[in-house]
Amino acid sequence: MTTYILGGWQSDFGRNWAREGKEIIDGFGEAVNGTLAATNLDPEDIDVGHVGNFVADLFVGQGLLGGFFAQAEPRFRDLPTSRHEGACASGSLALLAAMADIEAGYYGTAMVLGIEMMRNVPGQTGAEYLGAAAWTGHEFGEATYVWPRAFSNLTEEYDRRYGIDEAHLRRIAQINFDNAKRNPNAQTRNYVFSNASFTDDDEANPVIEGRVRKTDCGQVTDGAAGIVLASEERAAEYARARGIALESLPRIKGWGHRSAPIQYATKIENSAGQDYVFPHVKRAIDEARTRAGVGLSDVDAVETHDCFSMTEYMAIDHLGLTAAGESWKAVEAGDIAMGGRLPINPSGGLIGLGHPVGATGVRMALDAFKQTTGTAGDYQVEGAKHVQTLNIGGSTTTTVSLLVGV
Repeated sequence: MTTYILGGWQSDFGRNWAREGKEIIDGFGEAVNGTLAATNLDPEDIDVGHVGNFVADLFVGQGLLGGFFAQAEPRFRDLPTSRHEGACASGSLALLAAMADIEAGYYGTAMVLGIEMMRNVPGQTGAEYLGAAAWTGHEFGEATYVWPRAFSNLTEEYDRRYGIDEAHLRRIAQINFDNAKRNPNAQTRNYVFSNASFTDDDEANPVIEGRVRKTDCGQVTDGAAGIVLASEERAAEYARARGIALESLPRIKGWGHRSAPIQYATKIENSAGQDYVFPHVKRAIDEARTRAGVGLSDVDAVETHDCFSMTEYMAIDHLGLTAAGESWKAVEAGDIAMGGRLPINPSGGLIGLGHPVGATGVRMALDAFKQTTGTAGDYQVEGAKHVQTLNIGGSTTTTVSLLVGV
């Protein structure tokens, strides 16, 4: 069975919903209506709804988000819906569940939304809420900011195993911010940086935790994204009604999904003596390509999880762009920049575009759709036919990779 992507919508990640006097239901409603409008579909055309969300229960005190489909759009009043949580991979888990529904033949179409409202609380409070994706009470208890500490530890681990030059991490961050300037939905599109912003200058680029500095960090973001998935039969009907070729619609050709123990230290212990720091991440990436029947040379762009620049540094070698521990070679060669051998995060990624946690996996799939249909605008990768996503939750506890292509 094949799952097609009919299209989708993304909010402006630069917005602050609380300052606008909006609640999470308002963002949800915008995503529903925006996704229907972008695909030129009516609510009656949607058979099932899935939503990815991590921490609405903490940030806004709201659970049971599946009920928002019908609250936002009355014609969804008896739509079957589900919510999915896997920390930063929540959106991708919602996609996998919708794909399973379609490929099992239960439903012909699915609307998949990802959403998070995170800018309505003080920074320290937000950091504590996001720390729920670590093993609460068992790790990073000494850290002011849990996730910068976790990925500082990953920097230390790479340094111990292979050696690392942090200038390459600063360059990864700079590329993502540069890419974001081309994206009209990017949270940082109007940010201004100095030459010192991507150095170890303590004033221009202060330390957040350990070896993680300010510009290494993904953004705290309010935002939503939505896409519509369809079976081959329903996608063919959709294409005929619009006078387009079915072959022009992107498909989710392959997927990989792996989980690991929640504790970061356990993961590191488990990979001792192996080539890759996170073998399960490598497996998820490779499985997506194997299921799709493509190799690295067939992939034209990647949307990867750069919650920190170190996360992307890890992804580069796990993607196979370099040997293990040699990600720096791809950075120095310009391979990951626009126009390079394999552009990574043309959208700006989590660092440049923004990271509404539950929405990120859906947004990545939407950007893969845009790239493979030539509709990404100023951040289009010329001739892109296959795009791979890599979405991780926690310290790679949940890892999902999709291979989207035409």
